[in-house]
Amino acid sequence: MNPHEVVLYPVTTESTTRLIEEENKLVFIVNMKASKMDVKRAVEDLYEVKVSKVNVLITTKGEKKAFIKLHPEYKAADVAIKLGIL
Repeated sequence: MNPHEVVLYPVTTESTTRLIEEENKLVFIVNMKASKMDVKRAVEDLYEVKVSKVNVLITTKGEKKAFIKLHPEYKAADVAIKLGIL
């Protein structure tokens, strides 16, 4: 899958801002057909970071939400600033 097809858009809420600052995690809505490995590869390609872990869940709205924990040498806040979240 094309990385732009996998990662649809970032989630910007108060709780996701806390995750960015305290846990070095980013939250995205992703394609329903994308696997964890697809999400990991797409985030690494699009944002030039190293991903250490990916967790996904299906929301009550029927969307797939991915929680991406970055490797300690990368800062989620830096990526969030590039995206215009922070």
